[in-house]
Amino acid sequence: MEKVILRVKGMSCGHCVKAVEGSVGELEGVQKVVVDLSQAKVEVEYDPAVVSIEKIKETIDDQGYDVE
Repeated sequence: MEKVILRVKGMSCGHCVKAVEGSVGELEGVQKVVVDLSQAKVEVEYDPAVVSIEKIKETIDDQGYDVE
């Protein structure tokens, strides 16, 4: 497992947290997703053999948020 912390713009409420955690958490190979709303960060623990960081970023982007 690897861990990555992504800076994400556009998250402002509990719905944003649920949208990101839910969508990224459903990806095969993702073990853990933690959103820190106050810091605009998303921490993801994932298996790089199963899911790419690009796919994780794309999934967050698809929810309407910008990954820096």
